[in-house]
Amino acid sequence: MKTVLILFGGQSSEHEVSRVSARNVLANIDMDKYHVVTVGITRDGRWLLFDGPIELMDDGGWQAYAEAKQHSQTPVLLSPFSLREFVLSFSKGSKIDAVFTVMHGINAEDGTLQGLLELCGLPYVGSGVLGSSMSMDKEISKLIFEKAGIPQGKYFCVDRNEVSTQIDDISRKVEAYLGFPCFVKPANAGSSVGVSKAKDAEELRKALEEAGRFDKKILIEQYINGREIECAVLGNDSPKASPVGEITPSNDFYDYSAKYLDNSSVCEIPAKLSPETAGKIQEYAVTAFKALQCSGLSRVDFFLERTTGEIFINEINTIPGFTSISMYPMLWQEAGLSYQNLISTLIELAIERFESTIRAID
Repeated sequence: MKTVLILFGGQSSEHEVSRVSARNVLANIDMDKYHVVTVGITRDGRWLLFDGPIELMDDGGWQAYAEAKQHSQTPVLLSPFSLREFVLSFSKGSKIDAVFTVMHGINAEDGTLQGLLELCGLPYVGSGVLGSSMSMDKEISKLIFEKAGIPQGKYFCVDRNEVSTQIDDISRKVEAYLGFPCFVKPANAGSSVGVSKAKDAEELRKALEEAGRFDKKILIEQYINGREIECAVLGNDSPKASPVGEITPSNDFYDYSAKYLDNSSVCEIPAKLSPETAGKIQEYAVTAFKALQCSGLSRVDFFLERTTGEIFINEINTIPGFTSISMYPMLWQEAGLSYQNLISTLIELAIERFESTIRAID
């Protein structure tokens, strides 16, 4: 039986989403096939073994449970070797065969955690350091999309330090280059955290200030009157695209509340698209995945312009949500891959990727 370490939580604005995703992974992983060790990372960066009821992950009660047992645990030291020993102490000496990082946002899917796991010599689910970091940074990923020939909307980036001193210049550039309304986002964040739609210069200023709370680099994008289309990708060297789904958000756009709080957004799988359009979206999804050197899994988001039918890529997510309403597992269920088998496939892909990237060092 293989031992899988599941990591969740983290120092990220998407801490809560991670908890819910990890709970669903734990509820669906094949316990006959895998011995599971679960470790939560608190908001202040502490790693805690959690072996309690998964229901405690819903509201954060897992942390109090884990802290009550913390006196018997070995503290983490800032060394990959001591961390590896720490992980082994969690698994009672069992070799960790793979790490499932059910974590989102900064310090989770931006290459930092992946680099730590690389130093520890541990296979992990998802993209490597480079693919993770390029995909997380929306400006860098857009540059790669352009190079790969994938159509996208117009955009530019500003530094949050420019907001207070150059807001008039930024507003004029938006009006001339993008027009209002426009979207304002932290360049490195997910789950629509810090995203706003600005209809005029005053809303633009407020949106820039809000996005600047979450990242130093802020992305300003052209508004596209489009249907929100999503496609899941699975695999390593020969990735496959899932059926295509569509989201009709309950709010003005698919923001954090529409994704996770009000439960009234509508997901339609498969999306009502022509075979040609769906096929083109799948092709672009795989192209984006390969261009960014992703592996394991990604969800790729698109806009389908309502009047012209043009396809525009929006962004890629290398560790998409695994909540009960998340599109990634639902898209693969439509393709005939159960939640449990999807998790098993991702773990095996992690091991396959690790073995294929071993390098000689002598």
